[in-house]
Amino acid sequence: MSPPPKWVRRLLIDPLFVVGTAVVLLSLPLVLFAVAFASRYVPGKWRPLRVVWFLFLYLLVDVSAVVVLFFFWVASGFGWKLGSPTFQNLHYWLFGWMLRRIVASAKFTFKVSIVSDGDLPMTVGSERRPTLILSRHAGPGDSLLVMDGLMRRFNRQPRIVLKEFLQWDPAADIILNRLPSAFVPMTKKAGDPVIQAIDEMSRTMDPDDAFVIFPEGGNYTLKRHLRAIQKLKEIGRPDLAERAQELKNTLPPKPKGVMTALAAAPENTDVFLVGHAGLEALVSAGDIWRSMPMDTQIATRLWYVPAENIPPVEEQEQWLYDLWAEIDAWITEKLSDTAEPFDDDNYF
Repeated sequence: MSPPPKWVRRLLIDPLFVVGTAVVLLSLPLVLFAVAFASRYVPGKWRPLRVVWFLFLYLLVDVSAVVVLFFFWVASGFGWKLGSPTFQNLHYWLFGWMLRRIVASAKFTFKVSIVSDGDLPMTVGSERRPTLILSRHAGPGDSLLVMDGLMRRFNRQPRIVLKEFLQWDPAADIILNRLPSAFVPMTKKAGDPVIQAIDEMSRTMDPDDAFVIFPEGGNYTLKRHLRAIQKLKEIGRPDLAERAQELKNTLPPKPKGVMTALAAAPENTDVFLVGHAGLEALVSAGDIWRSMPMDTQIATRLWYVPAENIPPVEEQEQWLYDLWAEIDAWITEKLSDTAEPFDDDNYF
């Protein structure tokens, strides 16, 4: 469902969210006691209590951010200087804090650990360059993991194109509308707005920025995989359909968005690809509930393509499929290794 207009969100929904969260905080001891009691009669290790506890922590981070964002707005001259470097940096700092808290609480509550596979790739030279991040998309919250890694490990300023329904989250709505990101309509005819947003986000990057794209367009499911293969056949691309059939754990990448980003990006833009394995079985809310606590590890790996090695536009489609085949092969190899927990905070 599309969110209401901005003025409704700011004047009605956001204040009600703050008040509602305050009410939740006041009733928390009673709620936790009741949920803990009920958890004794639910199969699994304290499933209801884990869900309620995580939602409480998420609400606490969210409402804290909304309050701080209000003070940023006042301090900026009621929005006058929100676009200045000082306030942009303050918003990136707050965004990084939000990501760290949410990811850390999810790892603790659901017993998830993240481990990097292999060494970090060596980049060309010592200069910082604009970066395009092409990430595999599967499971809940992988976009949060990617952006948290970019900010915490590499001190990058992430930008992303998101579906507009995410503006129902007050903190994400406010902060990402003040930073270089874009919300696009949730319709099957949203291609043009998405491509326009990708062009804008890529074209305005500077050396500290990292633009995150998910070329698959959605989480992997077998149904989506088969539908993507059929669509490639229908549009007269049996060659790509054949390559898509060879993928075992990923959807075929959609080249248009990636090629738009590459065409619009500064000439010295590097490309990193992000693969991860361990969240494949967690597609729906029911999947997450049944697997809780997850008690698993997520393996991650980076591939690096310097700007100098990016092929010309006429070769980029096959190049992207080649890269995705490599990611898919790595995921297939790693899936059998993600069952046992591995406590390592160094991911990416």
